Amino acid sequence: MSVGAAELLPGAGASGLQLGEVPDVPVAPGARAGRPTVNSPLQIFWRRFRQDRLAVVSLGFVAVLILVAIAAPLVVSLLGLPGPNVQDPNATNVFGSPLGPSVAHPFGVDSLGRDVASRVIYGTRVSLIVGILGTGVATVLGTVVGILAGYWRGLADTLLSRAIDVVLAIPVLLLGLGLGAACAVRGCLGGHIQSGLGVIIFLIALVNWTYIARIVRSLTLSLREQEFVLAARAQGASNTRIMVREILPNLAAPIVVYASLLIPQNILLEAALSYLGVGVRPPTVSWGQMIAAATPSFETAWWCMVFPGAALLLTVLAFNLLGDGLQDALNPRQARR
Repeated sequence: MSVGAAELLPGAGASGLQLGEVPDVPVAPGARAGRPTVNSPLQIFWRRFRQDRLAVVSLGFVAVLILVAIAAPLVVSLLGLPGPNVQDPNATNVFGSPLGPSVAHPFGVDSLGRDVASRVIYGTRVSLIVGILGTGVATVLGTVVGILAGYWRGLADTLLSRAIDVVLAIPVLLLGLGLGAACAVRGCLGGHIQSGLGVIIFLIALVNWTYIARIVRSLTLSLREQEFVLAARAQGASNTRIMVREILPNLAAPIVVYASLLIPQNILLEAALSYLGVGVRPPTVSWGQMIAAATPSFETAWWCMVFPGAALLLTVLAFNLLGDGLQDALNPRQARR
């Protein structure tokens, strides 16, 4: 017995589909019939990034830190805390020792009667300014040097690469100690660089651009031989246009990833220099400065060291986890389940 045409169509008897008719195919929301949905690079990045829950939580923590740093006076006022340099003699006991955490002072007070919570909040400003601004300057300088060395090669590459090797051979901490001591009185470079934040940002820009320059140089050496660069050169594009419009956009992902991993290193460098007494100077508050002041009295006033140390630890950890998440999300070869 022959089989009818209607019997060859799945569901023909149930839906009443006749020969020659096309069954309805579900279409994804926002997509036209017969055309697949096309995601932008930003949508692809966000879909990959949000799969990493630690990175998303770290991003939220960093966003909160930035808001706290910007609105530090408002946050302190809303919490009912005194200013970071306000000394309260009533916050110490009869022997002059600082009192621990209480309702009026959630993180306790230091040996001078200053509120630790207020000082931790204001210390966020210094850490983020050094981490973000210093890293930004170093990233721009390293990107420019790396592209020039990788694109021009030859003598330019040799000179710039040897300059990178020389800077990498400089001990950063010893250089910071020397600059901090030399610029402590009248500043450096005719007073243009003052002690404190100015010296630290100058030190970061002077030293840490080398790591980004090496990464950018190696990637530029590969990109300059790609077909899209050869096509742009064949169309008469200038070397500057090729470096800025063709090569630089393809370097954005690795630059962002490495810069995000460089921020916590710079925050730790600032804390180390402030701990050694050549970083941020009073009355400006720094976490490293607070830890240094709390070292002699740690056994009797542990809160003076624990809370700024915890803030430093969480901040560095958040930036490291965020950098790892960005690296996974921006890596086109990263396998995602």
